[in-house]
Amino acid sequence: MFKDYHFSEDAKIITRKIPGDKSLELLAEQDKLESKNRSYPRGIPIAFESAKGAIVKDVDGNTFIDFFSGCGVLNLGHNNKDIVKNIGEFPDGIMHSLDFPTNVKISFMKELLSALPEKMQGKYKISFGGPTGSDAVEAAIKLARINTGRHTFLSFQGSYHGMTMGALSVTSSLKHRDKVNPLIPGVHFMPYCSCYRCPMGINNKKCNFECIHFIKNVLENPHSGVDKPAAIIIEPIQGEGGTYIPRYGWLEKVVDLARKNGVIVIFDEVQAGFYRTGKLFSFQHTNAVPDIITMSKGIGGIGLPLSLILLRKELDTWEPGTHIGTFRGNQLGMAAGLSAMKFVKRMNIEDYVSKLEKVFFKELKAIQKKSKFIGEVRGRGMMFGIEYVKNKKTKEPFPELAKEIRRLCYENGLLVEIGGYYDNVVRFLPPLIISEKIARNGLNIFNNANITASKIVNSKPE
Repeated sequence: MFKDYHFSEDAKIITRKIPGDKSLELLAEQDKLESKNRSYPRGIPIAFESAKGAIVKDVDGNTFIDFFSGCGVLNLGHNNKDIVKNIGEFPDGIMHSLDFPTNVKISFMKELLSALPEKMQGKYKISFGGPTGSDAVEAAIKLARINTGRHTFLSFQGSYHGMTMGALSVTSSLKHRDKVNPLIPGVHFMPYCSCYRCPMGINNKKCNFECIHFIKNVLENPHSGVDKPAAIIIEPIQGEGGTYIPRYGWLEKVVDLARKNGVIVIFDEVQAGFYRTGKLFSFQHTNAVPDIITMSKGIGGIGLPLSLILLRKELDTWEPGTHIGTFRGNQLGMAAGLSAMKFVKRMNIEDYVSKLEKVFFKELKAIQKKSKFIGEVRGRGMMFGIEYVKNKKTKEPFPELAKEIRRLCYENGLLVEIGGYYDNVVRFLPPLIISEKIARNGLNIFNNANITASKIVNSKPE
């Protein structure tokens, strides 16, 4: 299935070394012209030429299997031919419309709202802002303040919500926050249900949701020292934090606590949403329902910039122009998003992703079994994290090995990225239309990288 949506079904390295000469030339030119702020080419030194489906080609002619999808933007693959065709027949004849209505915009909004879970039907509206996930988060936290008159927020350890000042304020990474303080005041970080590295120090088998008791104490103890927050913002599955998936029932308990205390619930679905986990939203694997949802990345269909928030109708209290963005009327993005949603339905992507998830888990568990350094494999749908540790009992992070795995994968034709609390998690975010054969070929490269890396580690003197 989806064979015709890709350049090929395997990687092919034709240059004597990686990166090749042409890639090195462009990387050198980039270094002269572009700020030091660029990040991805440092870990994966590659210069792209073209891409199709789950295969990308560099300027030297090497082809790579893409298990990263532009950090989860290209959920339906590079240059998906159906979506490209549809936006090529773009009907409205206008590219930019601010927030004026167009046929494409109305159709996109109807399609998205009709795809909401049954218990959410008819209860939400859409608000567009700037074109990035950070913009959506900014809108969400602003709306929470407007509705409650309160200014504080609860976020979570391991969270990533963006790099603009408001979004960064609810992001936990100290590295990202370094040298840019003060951020917006009144943000408090709660323990996330990351059971492999339980922040409460509890053995998973003895877990009684102690982290929930901690949050309850913060919200309800008059001496907690934390003012009543406007909102709780949470990733139902942490992405950059290392693909942590909370224990079943935890998300519902967080929402129940918030509702009991009159606190708005924001779910950040920028990365885990748009069918990345096999459903429109990652929270649909639970019974939890939020008040506000942030969306971006995958909803642009084939990587076109688009973001929005979904909000309960009773929260639609802001005045016109309270939150704007010049590019909130990106018609091509909406046309691509509309086409993408229809593609998902037509091609039964939800079932396909669920099927492929089993393939990935089976292969990754087999690789983990043979490895002394893979502490845990986590995943849902097409979103996986493989955590590397120096010792499976002590769980001491092994970021150096994760970086070595990334390098070996890249040199042999597989693009992966790393993340996690300690930069020790190799992350997979392959296109949802990846064929099973391409997936297995990529997993084979990943397996060989683990074998080679383990030999290197074991050969070094203690």
